[in-house]
Amino acid sequence: MLHAPATPLLPELLLRPWRDADADALIAAYHDPVLRRWTRAPVTTTAEAHRFLAAASRDWADGRRFSFAVLEPSPGGETLVAQVILKNVTADGDHAEVGYWTAAPARGRGVAGHALATVTDWAFARFAALRWLDLMHQVDNPASCRVAEKAGYPFQEVLAARPPFPRDGHRHARWA
Repeated sequence: MLHAPATPLLPELLLRPWRDADADALIAAYHDPVLRRWTRAPVTTTAEAHRFLAAASRDWADGRRFSFAVLEPSPGGETLVAQVILKNVTADGDHAEVGYWTAAPARGRGVAGHALATVTDWAFARFAALRWLDLMHQVDNPASCRVAEKAGYPFQEVLAARPPFPRDGHRHARWA
């Protein structure tokens, strides 16, 4: 479990592995058409949510992919506001990749960048051989460019479209 403390401009966040009890919140987040636009595998049913959560649990156990539910404290407990994922990790590999999405009610508040920076710091501390992290997104997603820059991932290059991505992409990177 990771904790991103509140700052004068950013909310307090709790980052933890996904749990079975997150299924309803996960489905609710994917009701957002903007999130579905940028996601290759939307979660819209209970069965899909359980598959997603089971895969996230297996990935943590495997040690190559770490998917964090990002929660914000709320009067009723905690509210799911985002996901951040660290993927393609190998025991002595020098690079890996990060990705994220933000739930609609949390967009524009700095949640994605705050959570991404927290996972980035965790990754560099946990994996001694890790030297850099890549963040990729499609060229027509300027919001992801802003999040990447705010989290310390400067733009590196344009990547040519290739399946399953229909458009060219941007690669951002952050070094340890």
